[in-house]
Amino acid sequence: MVYMCLGCGCSKVTHTHMSPVFEAREDHWSVSFKAMGGPCEVLVESAGQADVENIAQIASNEAWRIEQKFSRYLPGNIIHRVNLCETDAVELDRETVGLIEFAFVMHTLSNGLFDITSGVLRKAWTFDGSSNLPATNSVAALLPLIGLEHIQWNAPMIRLPKGMQLDLGGIGKEYAVDRVANMLRESCDSSCLVNFGGDLALSRSRAEDSAWKVGIAGSERRVALADGALATSGDANRYLFAHGRRYSHILNPLTGWPVENAPRSITVLGTTCTQAGMLSTLAMLRGADAEDFLEEEGVKYWCQR
Repeated sequence: MVYMCLGCGCSKVTHTHMSPVFEAREDHWSVSFKAMGGPCEVLVESAGQADVENIAQIASNEAWRIEQKFSRYLPGNIIHRVNLCETDAVELDRETVGLIEFAFVMHTLSNGLFDITSGVLRKAWTFDGSSNLPATNSVAALLPLIGLEHIQWNAPMIRLPKGMQLDLGGIGKEYAVDRVANMLRESCDSSCLVNFGGDLALSRSRAEDSAWKVGIAGSERRVALADGALATSGDANRYLFAHGRRYSHILNPLTGWPVENAPRSITVLGTTCTQAGMLSTLAMLRGADAEDFLEEEGVKYWCQR
């Protein structure tokens, strides 16, 4: 599945990160910065400015670290080395092994519909809101380069067949949210709401059992989030519209074309952002059966069609 890019897609070799921006609000602080191709924000319950500056440094540095390490667009990182190597296997560090193992779990649970080798489909598809559909033969030509079952994997060693590529974008942002939330839980006593492009998690509950008010993607609904995390899968910003039909950027790696009858967006409440993201993604890949899958899982969700 092609779902979320871990990075902006910029072809430049270097990325310049702007310092986080602070804003004091009525009962909390807002810290904002850019990472992983989109807006990132951390809301911090009442704290001193020095504490907020420390929180901002922890959050932004970790988000940028993960982007630098795992973005398919940046040269020299572990993903770039794996994708370029066509002869010898590449040894991965423990963190990368963990993400690859999780990708295999997702691949199994989705019956092959979640596939971190399907990023090559971006060579045919550009989801810019236009009506420019790719030629059928250009999509078909990429299908032999897709299939997690084709890679040589004996942790921590990995080797890809010639022409295949890894893309961890479908799991990277949720992983980054959880990493930052956990780091802030260990470093400060204030409740922090980590929000990276609409995927979010709490570091700890707010004081006096109050909750953060969070908007649900694709609707005007707002929910009180006292604990846990939310993750959203959807095509609000990346799609094509042709012949009276909206084509989602969520692609079926078995066909190379968008998942049939998929909802516009699914938001799931979970214990962690990674868990919520896994469920929202697996549901989206079910297409018309998305709601049935979530009902069977017994989770709180919001679906927009």
